[in-house]
Amino acid sequence: MITSKQWQKIFLYILVLLLFGVISFEKTKSPKPGAISEFGKYEGYSEEKYNGWERTSKYVTMRDSVKIAIDIIRPTIDGKVEENPLPALLNYYSYLRARMENGKVISMVDRSTSLQTLVRHGYIIAIVDSRGRGASFGQVTGPVSMEEAKDGYDIIEWLASQSWCDSNVGMFGHSYSAHIQLMTASLSPPHLKAIFPSMGAFDLYQLIYPGGILRKIILEMVSKNFKWQDFEAPFIHVDEDVDGVYTAAAREQHRENVDPILMANFPFHDSEGEITKPWTLDNPMSHIKRISSSSIAVYHWAGWFDGFPRDVFQYFRNLKNPQKLVIGPWAHSDLDSTVRTERYKLYTIEQLRWFDYWLKDIVNGIMEEPAILYAVINNPGEYTWHSTNRWPLPKIDQADYYFSGGQSESVSSVNDGGLSVKISADKICKDIYKVDYSTSIGKIHLPRAPIQNLNAPDMTPNDLKSLTYTTPLLDTDVTVIGSPVVTLFVSSSFGDGNFYVYLEEIDNDGKSYLITDGCLRASHRKEAKPPFDNMDLPYHRHFEEDIMPIPEDQPVELKFDLMPLSNIFNKGHRIRVSISCANEKWDEILEEKPVPEITIYRNSQLASKITLPVISN
Repeated sequence: MITSKQWQKIFLYILVLLLFGVISFEKTKSPKPGAISEFGKYEGYSEEKYNGWERTSKYVTMRDSVKIAIDIIRPTIDGKVEENPLPALLNYYSYLRARMENGKVISMVDRSTSLQTLVRHGYIIAIVDSRGRGASFGQVTGPVSMEEAKDGYDIIEWLASQSWCDSNVGMFGHSYSAHIQLMTASLSPPHLKAIFPSMGAFDLYQLIYPGGILRKIILEMVSKNFKWQDFEAPFIHVDEDVDGVYTAAAREQHRENVDPILMANFPFHDSEGEITKPWTLDNPMSHIKRISSSSIAVYHWAGWFDGFPRDVFQYFRNLKNPQKLVIGPWAHSDLDSTVRTERYKLYTIEQLRWFDYWLKDIVNGIMEEPAILYAVINNPGEYTWHSTNRWPLPKIDQADYYFSGGQSESVSSVNDGGLSVKISADKICKDIYKVDYSTSIGKIHLPRAPIQNLNAPDMTPNDLKSLTYTTPLLDTDVTVIGSPVVTLFVSSSFGDGNFYVYLEEIDNDGKSYLITDGCLRASHRKEAKPPFDNMDLPYHRHFEEDIMPIPEDQPVELKFDLMPLSNIFNKGHRIRVSISCANEKWDEILEEKPVPEITIYRNSQLASKITLPVISN
């Protein structure tokens, strides 16, 4: 027989179950009638309750006693700060958390409509000056460091412990801030639920040394920017530093910051210094297994014309976390206002949907959608969206286009060769190229910005000084989605060489649009087994012990991938491959006297080619 005390326990147990059932019901309640949640559209799920924000700032002390400056922007209703706890979103920022304009402090929220949307929907925004920058203390030891990832951990746990935070924390941010998000996730902060990295690197070595070639323009630009920022730009004091004493002391510590230009002293993937291991310890790819084991949800935001389209797919293939990926017709920093407006509209909505789902338990269906959304680009400014759960795409034909002789009569280049689906029957065909050190990708901005499809520069001036291989007029559209792979058989009168390959589309007017590109230093050509899933693409370790000079006048094979693309080469247009050996103003040039002669072999035994991932019908 059940006693009265036992009945009491049973009653309490049922009451607890009902209570949790009600709570669960509240979290998963049906949206309002007519609600919609899909890419770029979101209505009826998340309430826009707040109409303003309040900024405060302070120092937060890290595990090693370094003080980090933080802005905390909390939602308000008619000027009154919300006292009930809300989720918090952190941006670990390296380019000054706030600015001064006309005597007024301008926070990141003040200048970002995207963040204003999040605040109005009930999110606290936290922005820090990264270690060794702005009003924060400490020193910068390299391009990205594990010390900064540990800072991310400390700040997340500090945020979660505050009375105004409901213990749910996310991270967001672009470029440098994206790298730090992923590095921080590798440490598995207990209260970090989701991140939204925008255009972040998988392998920082490939940013600074693509194909083993020093991209000096990146280091020069970043070095100049940080020197101005560290020693000339006005810092925004935290509230407790009324007289600017702490800020002055922090600036003094910044004199010990490592100048990014010094990364040129680390030419191999296994190069290490006394205080930094930039391509191993302080590189996101080295921590991919720990990021994956964190189970933190990741929304990758990427652009086809950015410096990291390969990287985002490497993340997607190697992480087991809950993931989404969007890659659109965008560059690292879009100059065209139409492109920029559309990009940030979509970015704003997707951030809100993502954080609503993971930080507020709003069941809005975002994880029931296909994992990948990608734009297929047609003509400049024209594109359509498509979705998939797999990458590379399942229905792909690897189509070989071989370099051939004859005259395409499409450009007065060094050789004006052809590009054919048929391999040459000739056993001795080759093209000889005297290196022209003035060849260049063109306009200098941020990584790969010259190939934005709007207002793109004509590549013909560069083609005239290069070897080119061009198809006849296409008799049908050719849709290429994925990573092209180039196979070059080359010899050189010099023991090394930089090889640049540009894939271009030639329109009806003869204008040459750069679609994608890749490069490799010949002495770095040794292939190796990748330490991660590299999607069956050629992999080069770029270790010092792997370096192999080109034997004099003996052909060697160079095999490397170009950045992935998603492009329709239109009927009536042409496909062109352009090859040169220098990228003036961008990269370190292997300048030798006398000027080297390069030979490209294109015969039946040494068949140079480009392999394109073509969508099968």
